[in-house]
Amino acid sequence: MEKIIEQTEEFVKAELGEDATGHDYYHVDRVRKLALYIAMEERKGDLFTIEMAALLHDIPDEKLNQSIEDGYFKLHSFLETLPLTQIQKQRIVDIISKISYKGGNEAELTTFEEKVVRDADRIDAMGAIGIARAFSYGGKNGQLIFDPNIKIRTNITNKQYRNEKSTSIHHFYEKLLVLKERMHTSTAKRIAEERHQWLEMYLEQFFKEWNGDQ
Repeated sequence: MEKIIEQTEEFVKAELGEDATGHDYYHVDRVRKLALYIAMEERKGDLFTIEMAALLHDIPDEKLNQSIEDGYFKLHSFLETLPLTQIQKQRIVDIISKISYKGGNEAELTTFEEKVVRDADRIDAMGAIGIARAFSYGGKNGQLIFDPNIKIRTNITNKQYRNEKSTSIHHFYEKLLVLKERMHTSTAKRIAEERHQWLEMYLEQFFKEWNGDQ
């Protein structure tokens, strides 16, 4: 199993090593570490499946590929190179397919492994790291930092979430501030509580400066 993990690490580094949207290998590695930590704290789950899904979770991401179909072709092609059973491969794919936020239109989770990997990925979207990633993604994709004339979106489709005009600050209200209430494990809820506070403190200071308050 150790060789499979190493092979997977090299594949992900090759695919995402130069990413500048906050989805680079360092993000993947943090999610892997968080997922394993949560699982060990909760004393549940298949650690190998959790680690593999965490390492590969951004490979098929539609934001990072020409299409979601292209992304999953890439994921399946890599998995076919590994000496795993079809059941193991399918469990990894099932976890990955349920991670995306999709503007709040999330897939329902049925296994502990799915909950752990999603929780870990969400935690990395919060706190100081989450703030940095939000602006990295927004800048790379041509978003404004903030525009008060744009309304905060609620009850939107995944297509609207991906394609409608928004800003990096709006992303806080449309996703990041919502994540604390969407954690599944008690360990993730504890970690998310502190990181949520950093988001709120940052926004308080941002608007103080935005409004020219001294």
